[in-house]
Amino acid sequence: MPPNTTASSGQKPGKSGRKKGHKARLIVLVLVLAIIGGIAYGAYWSISTVRASLPQTKGSITLDGLSGPVDVKRDSYGIPQIYASTDEDLFMAQGYVQAQDRFYEMDVRRHMTSGRLSEMFGKGQVDNDEFLRTLGWDRVAKKEYDTKLSASTKKYLQAYAKGVNAYLAGKDGKEISLEYAALGFTNDYKPEPWTPVDSVSWLKAMAWDLRGNMQDEIDRALMTSRLGPKQIADLYPDYPYSRNKAIVQEGQYNELTQTFEQGGSTSASGSTSGATGTSGTSSASTALQGQLAGLQDVLDDVPAAVGVNGNGIGSNAWVVSGRYTITGSPLLANDPHLSASLPSVWYQMGLHCRAVSSKCQYDVSGYTFAGMPGVVIGHNANIAWGMTNSAVDVTDLYLEKLSGNGYLYDGKTLPFTTREETIKVAGGTSKTIVVRETNNGPLLSDRDDELVKVGKKAPVDAAAPDRGDGYGIALRWTALQAGTTMDAVFAMDKAANWNDFRAAAALFEVPSQNLVYADSKNIGYTLPGRIPTRAKGVDGSLPQPGWDSKYRWTGWIKQGELPYEYNPSRGYIVTANQAVIDPDKYPYTLTTDWGYGTRSQRITDLIQSKIDDGGKISTDDMRQMQVDNSSEIAKLLVPTLLKIDIDDKDVREAQKLLEGWDYTQDADSAAAAYFNAVWRNILKLAFGNKLPKELRVEGQCLWVEKADSTGPVDEETKVRECGQRDPDQAQPDGGDRWFEVVRNLMNDEKSDWWTTPKGVGDRPEATNRDQLFKRAMIDARWELTAKLGKDIDTWSWGRLHRLFLKNQTLGTEGPGFLKYILNRGPWKLSGGEATVNATGWNAAGGYGVVWVPSMRMVVNLGDLDKSKWINLTGASGHAYSAHYTDQTSKWVKGELLDWSFSKDAVDKSTSDTLVLKP
Repeated sequence: MPPNTTASSGQKPGKSGRKKGHKARLIVLVLVLAIIGGIAYGAYWSISTVRASLPQTKGSITLDGLSGPVDVKRDSYGIPQIYASTDEDLFMAQGYVQAQDRFYEMDVRRHMTSGRLSEMFGKGQVDNDEFLRTLGWDRVAKKEYDTKLSASTKKYLQAYAKGVNAYLAGKDGKEISLEYAALGFTNDYKPEPWTPVDSVSWLKAMAWDLRGNMQDEIDRALMTSRLGPKQIADLYPDYPYSRNKAIVQEGQYNELTQTFEQGGSTSASGSTSGATGTSGTSSASTALQGQLAGLQDVLDDVPAAVGVNGNGIGSNAWVVSGRYTITGSPLLANDPHLSASLPSVWYQMGLHCRAVSSKCQYDVSGYTFAGMPGVVIGHNANIAWGMTNSAVDVTDLYLEKLSGNGYLYDGKTLPFTTREETIKVAGGTSKTIVVRETNNGPLLSDRDDELVKVGKKAPVDAAAPDRGDGYGIALRWTALQAGTTMDAVFAMDKAANWNDFRAAAALFEVPSQNLVYADSKNIGYTLPGRIPTRAKGVDGSLPQPGWDSKYRWTGWIKQGELPYEYNPSRGYIVTANQAVIDPDKYPYTLTTDWGYGTRSQRITDLIQSKIDDGGKISTDDMRQMQVDNSSEIAKLLVPTLLKIDIDDKDVREAQKLLEGWDYTQDADSAAAAYFNAVWRNILKLAFGNKLPKELRVEGQCLWVEKADSTGPVDEETKVRECGQRDPDQAQPDGGDRWFEVVRNLMNDEKSDWWTTPKGVGDRPEATNRDQLFKRAMIDARWELTAKLGKDIDTWSWGRLHRLFLKNQTLGTEGPGFLKYILNRGPWKLSGGEATVNATGWNAAGGYGVVWVPSMRMVVNLGDLDKSKWINLTGASGHAYSAHYTDQTSKWVKGELLDWSFSKDAVDKSTSDTLVLKP
């Protein structure tokens, strides 16, 4: 009998019981002391490390290689503005300053882009490295540097690398950041010198996350195992051009000159839209399913660079003509939607020549990436620009028919192009792989563990063995060809007008982006990029047979043929990942997978309503539009949900939250919490049990973290609070494609999509739309009761919709005390999926925030010093810096910081000045 049972009976514990109880107390005491000691040691260790790694921001430092002194002026948020007298000094100082603040982040990034994460983090990253080596980003970047980039760009990249290495000189790991000190516990990793190619490679990682419709290609192909053409068409509806306007509404394609021209819109012939499938035998179709299912698993594990592995991300950018603004000059807003990271993917800074001349050409301020010279988004003294992902289709997957010696192409067997890659592993044994390429690109399927692997020691010229059933998947992607995007960054930074900007944009080959433009009098939009053309009837919406040449790309859309607008008559331009142009007005198929225009049309409506009311738009109006929380799917569904007869008093109580709700998803809204739970359950019931299990999303609910909980949760509770679910069941992510799917099905109340089997407990089966909606309302009430409590007065959207900021390496995989040191949050957020304030969440995994407006800016072309900006986190990557997350609270509230640009304004806002001396 246990000692506590004996004691509770009123008897004294025996000798044996006393010893056991004493021993138990000792164990508890030792554990408590160990925990306290661990925290204390962690605190001492981290504080001492932080003191060694925090950058010097005052006084002076001598840097070999400078031709003259450089001033680094930081404001109260640690944002640097650099002043130099030559281009090379400017970019060398940029490299030094970014390394001061963010070198660990830079180092991780270059190891990711080169497929060398295992060198830092050990064997857990080998699979990722194998995949990244197969893509060969760093190889392409080196080819760009060697053969494509201009002499001036190379000079700037070299200067930047020189600045980074000047910072690294003489420092050991713990003097650079506490993460290196932590890595030192497990391996002897030491940072290498920075190279120009390290900077160029980051553009490939960015392009990968913004690559377009590759995931949709995979999903559509996998759907064919369970769904018919009509059902797949239901799930990929046509873009609603009549309701959600395309970006370019004015202008026409001239077939005679083969150019896109400004002016009134006219119809153009020759559209090649229309989905086509792969041709081939049934065995090829079966092979495709197997290969894609394996590839899906590989892709899920690849680390994201700026996005969420190519899924769900978007951005907002719009520009308003001066005739509709208070200042009489244009206003430009931008907020790219990327994955939440700590530190933020963006780095704010200004690069200023003391006197702009041929010797020193730059006077620019904005956002860039740590590890890359120049400014990617922002403004100079003459123009401003912003970006959103265009989503044009620049990737195609090809099913390849393989033999032991090569692959089939037009009836002939061609030899693979092969290379050997050796992956070094911290604390482990190196691994060698063979990368094989066809004329369509690298074989991604070779990295699937389910397929037969190449021998570790196979020489480069060895005949690789046949794989699996004789089929493989190759990737054709524009970013795997050397290009000139790095040239474009510097050209945009010094562009003085629309013509300069368009010429610079023509160099921006990958990733293809929507670029919005403004100067003091004009506004514009242009679509740059290396965009492939395909044979008539081939649109890239599904994987194609690689053995048939008719499915090969036929060329590139010429820059002069790409759509643009300049000073359109409506007085504004909105880009938010919607369709670029109506296909009836353009001869090329840019993609079949646009965003569906939910955000873009909401922004358009907000601008137009202001204009219709006769008002003038201010900088703060632009800011308020950026944080608009209105739910468009709620506007569609709530009137129907309120008509449904609910008997259960608890469910009726929740339903009443929707009465009078204005569809605004504020963090403190109980109605927003309930509606989003209903929406998630509608998706689960209508589509989740009908999709192929291969489409399942990692992290989907069997368990969604209980709001405000901190401790571990047992499996029984997970099932009870999340519902009885098939772990192999797929579920929609809930993005605006699903808005359109449900909108199109609303009038078909007896569609097969609305049918469900009998639910758990008293939740009934559904045979029509309203029955399914009723069941979703019941399930949502049950789910939120488990997560937020029975009292709906305590419910709020922010309790479900929370942002956690995690260091992307040791903050996710490191020991507990390191996670405590490196990570921040949670914050309760407003906004939601496909909302202008796009704090995205994935309905397949719960309500937590997955991607965010990674920064926000509003540029005032009438007075640049009255522009505003904010970053998700802060300037610093050092965990105990005052500037680690000092902008986050303001970002959460939708506030913006003053953005000084002129020398006088910068001087007034300067808190610290560091002089870099030659």
